[in-house]
Amino acid sequence: MNAIVMKFGGSSVANAACMRQVADLVRSAAHQPPLVVLSAMGKTTNGLFAAAQAAERGDLEGAISAMQAVLATHLTAASDLFPAGVPETLETSLAERFRELELILRGVALLRELSPRSMDAIASFGERLSTLIFSAFIGAPLVDARKVMRTDDTFGEGQPRFALLPELAAQHFAPLLRPGQPVVTQGYIGSTEEGLTTTLGRGGSDYSAALFGAALGVQEVQIWTDVQGVLTCDPRVVPEAQSIDQLTFAEAAELAAFGAKVLHPATIQPAVEAGIPVTVRDTQRPDGLFTTIAPDTRSGRAVTALATRGPVTVLTVNSTRMLNHSGFLAKLFDVFRRHGVSVDLIATAEVSVSLTVEADAPLEALIAELSTFANVVTVRDRAIIAVVGERIKQTPGVAARVFAALGGINIELISMGANEINLSLVVPQSTVVDALRRLHRALIEEAVCV
Repeated sequence: MNAIVMKFGGSSVANAACMRQVADLVRSAAHQPPLVVLSAMGKTTNGLFAAAQAAERGDLEGAISAMQAVLATHLTAASDLFPAGVPETLETSLAERFRELELILRGVALLRELSPRSMDAIASFGERLSTLIFSAFIGAPLVDARKVMRTDDTFGEGQPRFALLPELAAQHFAPLLRPGQPVVTQGYIGSTEEGLTTTLGRGGSDYSAALFGAALGVQEVQIWTDVQGVLTCDPRVVPEAQSIDQLTFAEAAELAAFGAKVLHPATIQPAVEAGIPVTVRDTQRPDGLFTTIAPDTRSGRAVTALATRGPVTVLTVNSTRMLNHSGFLAKLFDVFRRHGVSVDLIATAEVSVSLTVEADAPLEALIAELSTFANVVTVRDRAIIAVVGERIKQTPGVAARVFAALGGINIELISMGANEINLSLVVPQSTVVDALRRLHRALIEEAVCV
């Protein structure tokens, strides 16, 4: 389809001034035409969560107060966007949304019960409100995303019904998308077959954009954010971080999985399968640098970027039963499966296995069960550093440069081989800033592309 998807995050629609910038970008792309996918304004989702939690405590006054703060933000934006007066239809629609929200909050406060289903209904108002105002401002049709994003009933983490999306997108989006006419919809939210509101999880607006783009077969999915594309490292840690012009899908997925904040990890997969390029652009500098992630991209770089995730906990499981004993690892990992714990990195020796888990994993329960057949040593407050690049494995000397750069910093676990583009290291959390700066200088700032 000769169209694009333009997704704008919360910082891009935080207030009226931001919305005007987004409107200019949308109008400049109207010939393509764009399906505009919006997040909630600024901190709206946080405000809605606060209102829901107050209601759950039975604090109806606090819940209504939090709701009123959200209302004030949206009324201010609407008034700024329409200085001659907010259109009556928009005023009426906003009032209806807030009456609906207040009814839900009163129900939660009365029962003092906040179910995942109720939480999704409350959280959805952020996107529903931002798109209501923005579509009125640019005079574009608004399509409720819940008509297209059909999910299961896993409230809070709705799983899309992929097979239904193309038909529903063709029914609700495609007829409205024509040159000169953008269409506005919400990210993050969906609905079950029964029409109950669901969400895709926080950060799910990127996922919505990629799913809608894949369903429509668009030319490009644009993710508009507050940085100039995907950077070689977190600029808050490494001020010298550079914008990356092109990324492979594999590199982007690895960076997202290991802590890069620009992309939601699940964003990549729908675009991969559909062969649609994804670009990551800066709303404030639309003519500036940006990153393209395309199916046929080959960067040729040994090292492209660094990412980090932490704190994590390292578990080392020792048992002589491992020696020449089949089935030990299956028994070991079955413990993690039953406790619903995901394992990140793994290193094995003759009689031991070291692995990392998130800091909030149920460690006491894990250790208690593992200790019935092995000795367990736990080390907390560690961080994973991922060195990501398309040609890491094929480039001699990368590991040597890594270890030379980190001289004096203790590397406690190394993982490479299962994935040819990721060399992962575990270091003490207290050393991660120093480690990232050293690695960035040695591998990226001083590197020569191979």
